[in-house]
Amino acid sequence: MIKTDYKTLTEQLKSLTDGVPHRTANLANASALLYTTLEKINWAGFYLMEDGRLVLNAFQGKPACIEITVGRGVCGTAVKKDEIQLVADVHEFPGHIACDPDSRSEIVIPIHKNGEVFGVLDIDSPYENRFSADDAEGLSGFVRVIEGII
Repeated sequence: MIKTDYKTLTEQLKSLTDGVPHRTANLANASALLYTTLEKINWAGFYLMEDGRLVLNAFQGKPACIEITVGRGVCGTAVKKDEIQLVADVHEFPGHIACDPDSRSEIVIPIHKNGEVFGVLDIDSPYENRFSADDAEGLSGFVRVIEGII
């Protein structure tokens, strides 16, 4: 089991974004921080809501899907249900969107603004069962910082 120090990771995000009024720059640094810190991942980034669909924003990793319909795939399901999606094997997830065929597991955390889902944090791994309840809890704290700067 991979143990990540999410308290330190979240404090690093606060330091990177404190007083910075530029959303794209903050999300870019947040995705870079995740990508360079988390073990055994191959993609970390954000999709934000635009005109009723998720649109690719700052990320680290291979090129990704640009638009995702609410309710489709893991990210779209996270928005539709407004809940964390923790997927052990994406190939078993109904309607999975295979942007990167190397991805095997995924975690998606909804991001809120003014009580509405504003976007998602999406992290993929080329390993099955990469993400745990501890990751969901730790990344939820990370997302709370994001919610404070968007």
